Amino acid sequence: MTSRRWFHPNINGLEAENLLLTHGGHGSFLARPSKSNPGDFTLSVRRHEEVTHIKIQNTGDFYDLYGAETFATLAGGWLQYYTEQQGLLREKNGDVIELRYPLNSQDPTSERWYHGHLSGREAEKLLMEKGKPGSFLVRESQSKPGDFVLSVLTSEEKLENGERKSRVTHVMIRYQPDGKYDVGGGERFDTLSDLLEHYKKNPMVEKSGAVVHLKQPFNATRINAANIETRVRELNKMADNTEKAKQGFWEEFEMLQQQECKLLYPRKEGQRPENKSKNRYKNILPFDTTRVALLHADESVPGSDYINANYIKSSFDDSRGSQPCKVYIATQGCLQNTVCDFWAMVYQENTHVIVMTTKEMERSRKKCFRYWPEENCSKDYDCIRVRSLHVHQEKDYILRELQMTRTDREEPPRHIWHYQYLSWPDHGVPNEPGGVLSFLEQINSAQQCIALPGPIIVHCSAGIGRTGTIIVIDILVGVINRQGLDCDIDVPKTIQMVRQQRSGMVQTEAQYKFIYMAVQKYIESRKKYLEDEQRSKKIDRDYTNIQYPLGEKIKAKSPSTTVQSQPRVDDSACVYENLNIRSTHMSSTSNAGR
Repeated sequence: MTSRRWFHPNINGLEAENLLLTHGGHGSFLARPSKSNPGDFTLSVRRHEEVTHIKIQNTGDFYDLYGAETFATLAGGWLQYYTEQQGLLREKNGDVIELRYPLNSQDPTSERWYHGHLSGREAEKLLMEKGKPGSFLVRESQSKPGDFVLSVLTSEEKLENGERKSRVTHVMIRYQPDGKYDVGGGERFDTLSDLLEHYKKNPMVEKSGAVVHLKQPFNATRINAANIETRVRELNKMADNTEKAKQGFWEEFEMLQQQECKLLYPRKEGQRPENKSKNRYKNILPFDTTRVALLHADESVPGSDYINANYIKSSFDDSRGSQPCKVYIATQGCLQNTVCDFWAMVYQENTHVIVMTTKEMERSRKKCFRYWPEENCSKDYDCIRVRSLHVHQEKDYILRELQMTRTDREEPPRHIWHYQYLSWPDHGVPNEPGGVLSFLEQINSAQQCIALPGPIIVHCSAGIGRTGTIIVIDILVGVINRQGLDCDIDVPKTIQMVRQQRSGMVQTEAQYKFIYMAVQKYIESRKKYLEDEQRSKKIDRDYTNIQYPLGEKIKAKSPSTTVQSQPRVDDSACVYENLNIRSTHMSSTSNAGR
């Protein structure tokens, strides 16, 4: 059970509230043992700035929320059931209790070879595709909660031709009640690290006689956001060691670069003869799969729907939760012959915020053609008229307030915020990330002022380096804002997701490292803010929102917090006072298999 990281075995209600309010967000939740009813459990859920505690009854045969669905195990299908079917968990007054993000307990180790809740199949795929003989990782056991599995890429000889075929060996690591670890051999260890160090020097032997060598760790890139400082320190330490110069940030970025060549998505539109002059760099072309097509172009003109731009979704899995997936458009800096296409795209996509991360000229080279008029002036770009209303000069950026109207039809004008960041050198990074974080905060504030905004358009010169870096930072900050400081983040995986939508996003190792620095800075400031906020609140809050079955109630804060369940169809003689779960009744057997 302890392997389910949303389960916190050693905390009480007050500690749960503190964790959720300082590290979680709306919809964050955790499970813990019930202190008042030993053997039962409590589900604690953050709902905006309060925490609701829900009793989970353990009958000995199944678990239920007093009148709700029943489940065979605490670590069974209830989490998937209630997170995937939002709206089933409700209070008596109809208010939904949303389970959005599990608030994870600490990993048993901060070592990079620990991959957490990785399945055996996923471990095999990773090691077979990216590992070398002797590569190993440690993960949670899915079949025996509380234990762990050592997965090692080994090799065995083919009988037919003598070649060696790679395979993955899985070794169960048992976690004993006294806190020791072993693999069933006799040797017992205080930590997972001690166990691995021992078997690096003393290889294990399988029953078949094959020797299991632990040669090099296969490092995870997933980290707990709150622990990013530890990971950055470790990556920096490796980078500073001359004997390990090609580790740390370089190693992670190089792995990304190797994966980049496998993204063989077609780029035929950008290669067409009629479109070649519209590309600032002949080797940086948009993927056809995600390119922005200009919808109202003249079909009689070949290539009239083409612009060097791609949609970038912040997540491929936008089915969970009620919040829509954030969408950006990543594009190149305008050429003189693409300015009208650019404004056609702004109009078509209902964009209100444009982010420019380059100057017009850098190192005596033209990086972007000026596509906006001077202050208090107007300029027509085909049938779109753009007027510059105000120009605000800030420390690191310029904000231009623009107004866009159509000259060929009667429509209300549209307000455009144009943010140009000035402190970001070409192919380099700013000296510190604070300015970029403040810049992003202003951008998102402007975007949130719009009722139904279109994608934020982001560009530099090529539309991949600085553009990719700022989009990835914004995506990661957004995940932390929604899921809280104890969420899992994965910088390389996020970059890889973005690169699947536009080639080459995040160009250099320096930009890659800057993403880590920016996220670390954001988490530090977020922690300080939450600590200060909690310090100003009363610590001795009553547990008035914990709901108990009838006959075991405690005094409630107000009548509005009382919740009640309808009698069960198969147990109508019982009356419960807890949650009103609006769902089709399912048996414990059917739920156990969910």
